[in-house]
Amino acid sequence: MNKRRTFWIIAIVVIAMVLAGAWFLFGNRPEEAKPEYSLGKITRGNIVSNVSATGTLSPVITVQVGSQVSGTIQHLYADFNSRVKKGDLIAQIDPSLFKARLAEADANLKSAQAARDKAWVGVLDAKRQLDRLKELEKKSLVSESDVDAAKFAHETAVVEHKVKQAAIAQTVAARDREKVNLAYTSIFAPINGVVISRDVDVGQTVAASLQAPTLFTIAQDLTHMQIETEVDEAFIGNINNDQHVNFTVFAYQKRKFTGRVAQVRLNPKVEAGVVKYNCIIHVDNDDLALKPGMTATVAIEIARNEDILKVPNTALRFVPALPPERLKQLRNKIKTNEGFIWIPGDTGLEPLKVSIGITGEKETEISGDKLTEGMPIAMPPKRGDTKRKRRFGLSLF
Repeated sequence: MNKRRTFWIIAIVVIAMVLAGAWFLFGNRPEEAKPEYSLGKITRGNIVSNVSATGTLSPVITVQVGSQVSGTIQHLYADFNSRVKKGDLIAQIDPSLFKARLAEADANLKSAQAARDKAWVGVLDAKRQLDRLKELEKKSLVSESDVDAAKFAHETAVVEHKVKQAAIAQTVAARDREKVNLAYTSIFAPINGVVISRDVDVGQTVAASLQAPTLFTIAQDLTHMQIETEVDEAFIGNINNDQHVNFTVFAYQKRKFTGRVAQVRLNPKVEAGVVKYNCIIHVDNDDLALKPGMTATVAIEIARNEDILKVPNTALRFVPALPPERLKQLRNKIKTNEGFIWIPGDTGLEPLKVSIGITGEKETEISGDKLTEGMPIAMPPKRGDTKRKRRFGLSLF
């Protein structure tokens, strides 16, 4: 009997220890009290709606200076960042070969002129022979066939003279062509501007057989630049000329630059199935801080409203825990450009229907009869609002 009692006592003690351990390990976790919402308020101020994009800065007018003749670069009179004026000599191609060709063309012209003069002498001689035979024919001293032969010789000499004159015209054209080619060995700046690229060095040979090689790239005026950006077709309908633009570049992350939309080009570009349109934004660059090729993060201002009531965007997305039937009833009551905000009341959160205006980056314009500045509204719980109530003991997590 005593053994049986001892057994039950030991069993009860073991069970109690197991329950105590289980409670200690699993029942000692911190309790989390998550709030259902946080409080915000309706404010008054301005809202700007933007379309965001990225683009590349470039000069408004850029001219690529090339060569129309082939040859070796003999001299360079401009370099990177050089300021040039229209008509300045900026490069020289070795003209030796072209001077020789021009001299050859001059010699050919003189030879053609001599051949023309010789042909003219032949015309005069044939004319004298014809006149002499005509006089003799009147006296019946020569036959008619001799006169005809003299006429043919005279006409042949006249035609030969015309051929020689045409040859002179050909040689003059060839000489003029060689003069132009010789002039092309001197490369002049076509505009006033700044050299932003030099693609050749002294001693390098350029070949212009298929297309004109680029020697320099000249930007006309770096105080006026443009951004070429691409806007998705979903937003292009909101983009118009002269809209205000704010943008930043990585080189000056704390500085904001401004510009204006100058053109929306009609040529579409399709990338990965997405249609985009090229927008040109003109920018003032008086201090020359912006450089060609910089990447610009652009915000095109498409709408602006001032002195209006607004709420955080998250307030319009917040929905408290409600039965599905109740949520369905509320959804059926709103129309396009309408929504609900939730107002704390005596019995909990109460829905208030509002009209939605333009949406900014963080806030949205609202309007309605019962809205007032400073009115408290419900919003999603903020991060870190979870309150932990810790019991005593050891927590493993």
